[in-house]
Amino acid sequence: MARDAGYRPDVLAAEDIDAFLAEHESKGLLRFITCGSVDDGKSTLIGRLLYDSRMVFDDQMAALEADSKKWGAQGGALDFALLVDGLAAEREQGITIDVAYRFFATAKRKFIVADTPGHEQYTRNMVTGASTADLAIVLIDARKGMLTQTRRHSYLVSLLGIRHVVLAVNKMDLVDWSREVFDKIVADYRAFAAELGIGDVLCIPISGLRGDNITAPSANTPWYDGPSLVDHLETVEVDDERLARRPFRMPVQWVNRPDLDFRGFAGQIASGVVKPGDPVRILPSGRTSRVARIVTLGGDWNEAQAGQSVTLTLADEVDISRGDVIAAAAQPCEVADQFETTIVWMGEDELLAGRSYWLKIGARTVSAQITGIKHRVDVNTLQESVAKTVGLNEIAVCNLSLTQPVAFEPYEIDRGLGGFILMDRITNATVGAGMIRFALRRSHNIHWQALDVTRDARAAAKGQKPAVVWFTGLSGSGKSTIANLVEKRLHAEGRHTYILDGDNVRHGLNRDLGFTEGDRVENIRRVAEVARLMAHAGLIVLVSFISPFRAERRMAREMMPDGEFIEVFVDTPLEEVEARDPKGLYAKARRGELKNFTGIDSPYEPPENADIHVRTAMLNPEEASDLIVSSLREAGRLSA
Repeated sequence: MARDAGYRPDVLAAEDIDAFLAEHESKGLLRFITCGSVDDGKSTLIGRLLYDSRMVFDDQMAALEADSKKWGAQGGALDFALLVDGLAAEREQGITIDVAYRFFATAKRKFIVADTPGHEQYTRNMVTGASTADLAIVLIDARKGMLTQTRRHSYLVSLLGIRHVVLAVNKMDLVDWSREVFDKIVADYRAFAAELGIGDVLCIPISGLRGDNITAPSANTPWYDGPSLVDHLETVEVDDERLARRPFRMPVQWVNRPDLDFRGFAGQIASGVVKPGDPVRILPSGRTSRVARIVTLGGDWNEAQAGQSVTLTLADEVDISRGDVIAAAAQPCEVADQFETTIVWMGEDELLAGRSYWLKIGARTVSAQITGIKHRVDVNTLQESVAKTVGLNEIAVCNLSLTQPVAFEPYEIDRGLGGFILMDRITNATVGAGMIRFALRRSHNIHWQALDVTRDARAAAKGQKPAVVWFTGLSGSGKSTIANLVEKRLHAEGRHTYILDGDNVRHGLNRDLGFTEGDRVENIRRVAEVARLMAHAGLIVLVSFISPFRAERRMAREMMPDGEFIEVFVDTPLEEVEARDPKGLYAKARRGELKNFTGIDSPYEPPENADIHVRTAMLNPEEASDLIVSSLREAGRLSA
């Protein structure tokens, strides 16, 4: 065939590539998950979607053919589940363990699908996969009907705010495409979904292995007149489209200051639309300004909307930090520091009320504390039960208190501004994922009362600097003896002091607490609050408690101004305190008559960097008290 004289294959190829990229960039993105019981065919369905959308490359096909012969469950035929189940343990057991993410595209839309595990012990993995999904495909094996995992995953779908659900009744070929079987499962599921508040449910009879009703209507189901699965996925509304209709919010992820002449605030728009000139309010401070520019790498924009990442400049010099939220001035989101939340626990160690954790919401990280566990939810039966702790993969409704207010939306309205994670303060490991339901009324109704007499004035009247001297160590280590000697020395010098002793406090303030790990945490929380108030009164407070956990001692330290918390580690080896055993407690614990005894069947976490380290094998109590008083004086805590 003759070609034009000006034909340039390299230019044509470049134009084709540019056109393809432009078309691909303009497509919307739908994130969805597959969930349901074990062996319902989740991985097979995703494999079929990848195969039918021609997203399986030649080398992957060759590997699939080989793996199907080695691991497959289809008698040597292609086993599409193996395109997704990548872990050796998954292939050996024929189950999904980890969340597997896959990308594919059709002519109308791009997709990211998360294949989530069905076993109860992998609940946290399922929650991870569902946290960003717009839609959930709940699969049910037509031969088995609704099972416990179906209910569990549907509850989690409802809990995580996924608005669109597809009920895919799979393996219809194994029940001879029975309409009666399909209708019975649909009726059962719709009744259960109504209890959970799931309104948007599309029910489709499919065969993931054969491809029926996946990309096109199947001749095997002439009685079904709904869309195929792919047709529905291509047209369902995604969250970004819904959020674009809501008021404007953008959490600030980065303050962009490349030079003295530019100061912008970068982030991804969580909801709404913004234009230059729009009035905005900065939260939690409440200051107002107007948008001056919408800056992007490709130049300034006249408008930006939910899901887009931009840098905003403002008309006024406003103090804004990472984690603040820029919101529509006339319709700002709420600000609070106490909430009712639902928490999915992901930590190996139990969640304990009273313990401090890091909370990350959007780009802001603050200190948080569970102030009460209202109830735990059984994800299998949906029954609520009273609980003092929450274990791995369990779900509970809890009250949460933060050290500073944050801007938020209820999770059911905006998952980005209503969802958070909890992190261990020592390891920074993620231990929980949570959803804000609403702010507690006390968050808005209780305020700090301004007082004319300050802590400095009280301390000056006593001629001393306030301090909390925290004695920690095993039972019988000599904490109370040494603290008593220190107080006698300070009292003789005219200092104003008070001792909070573990045994004494349990006769009154903490008489309702036992010795479980949760009760120990609450024991220290209350004592730390009392010590803080006494220090505010200008006293030198001597606290003598085993306080076995580093997390609670850290919490007590953070309640105090810098330099006013002095941790004293009374270091006596376990064999020595057992030999002393002045109260006979160690003997009882060894005989099993005293449960949860520190050092025997409950752990003690020694300080890693105590301010004062007293080794009782080298010092007697009088020498230890001399060391502590001298150290306080050298640190300037005893100066007038």
